Amino acid sequence: MSTSTQRVVVTGLGATTPVGGDVASTWEGLLAGKSGVRLLEDPRYAELPVRFAGQVAVDPYDVLDRVEARKLDRCQQLALIAAREAWGDASRPELDPERLGVVFATGIGGIVSLLDNYDILNTRGWSRVSPMSVPQLMPNGAAAWVGLDLGAKAGIHTPVSACASGAEAIGYALEMIRSGRADVVVAGGTEACIHPITVAAFAAMRALSTRNDEPERASRPYDKGRDGFVMGEGAGALVLESAEHAAARGARVYAEVASVGMTADGHHIAQPDPEGKGATRAIRLALEAAGASPSDVIHVNAHATSTPQGDIAEATAIRAVLGAATDGVAVSGTKSMTGHLLGGAGAVESVAAILALKYRLAPVTANLDDPDDEIGLDIVHGSPRELRSGDAVVLNNSFGFGGHNVALVFRSV
Repeated sequence: MSTSTQRVVVTGLGATTPVGGDVASTWEGLLAGKSGVRLLEDPRYAELPVRFAGQVAVDPYDVLDRVEARKLDRCQQLALIAAREAWGDASRPELDPERLGVVFATGIGGIVSLLDNYDILNTRGWSRVSPMSVPQLMPNGAAAWVGLDLGAKAGIHTPVSACASGAEAIGYALEMIRSGRADVVVAGGTEACIHPITVAAFAAMRALSTRNDEPERASRPYDKGRDGFVMGEGAGALVLESAEHAAARGARVYAEVASVGMTADGHHIAQPDPEGKGATRAIRLALEAAGASPSDVIHVNAHATSTPQGDIAEATAIRAVLGAATDGVAVSGTKSMTGHLLGGAGAVESVAAILALKYRLAPVTANLDDPDDEIGLDIVHGSPRELRSGDAVVLNNSFGFGGHNVALVFRSV
């Protein structure tokens, strides 16, 4: 990582999620405890053990030009929607394209386009396979389309680290600016892989909740009754900018991206280290790099997937780092409303963490009826929590299959 002390700030936000089609509606939904999880209407799910997910609240075809949308995989459509909102929110900075970068992550990429074209091959023959299928299925496709849309030439990158991908993209963008490669970087994550095969595969792992009778209550981080995560789709985007560049153009600033901490568990392909050792190191490294102490932390947007092992491992890590300061930190698990957006989760949850810092208001954790005694954290539930004023930082944690751990620290400005 770069040792540069150059400050990097957030000047634009974008999102499309199961609870809202943009940042404003998503934030409103998170504060209200609104669930975006619903039963899936496609009859192909009828025989599966899991028949629900968090699909985006606004269909991308209602936002994008239809001709444009047909060229893109759904995850690319969502990425473009979020990135355009963030770019507009940042007042469309004017700069040399060679100083503009894109880092847009995904965990799985265009798998739905791949599967759809495989079905076409088998039923209608090779000549009917879409000539756009390769760009649609490429994991770097979302980043490429965002980069083309903005004319970015400093570099276009796609971290793929499972459910930590979106957060890793923001960390990579931070280093692009600190290393001097770019002045502005659009960073984010996207995922749209709700399909019978992916639902069946996660269900076969016993990773998903099977609460088919109450889908909107299925994602319940920290609750004793949690039985797995809920699949979701969506995208989040941030415009990161050197503080010097932002000041020169008079940009509105949401927060500073103070630091990132990245580690690996080296434990298991799908299960977290039960003692949360890798997550602990990532959080500690992030706070140290930010020059922040545990007492500076006022809020954590936790990874909090609603899995029995994962929630406890993360809670153990948070307590290990924050120590005595833990009791004063408001923790939110927003996947309780959006479901798990996989490669898009870290980006969308960074948007939520930044807004919590800006407005000093932590969103709720929905469906927390019977808190697990092993968690030992101050979980925000019932209604949003006001956060203390003054200089402070917030944490956003993201962890992924393979043992990827990413902790981001955002500082007030």
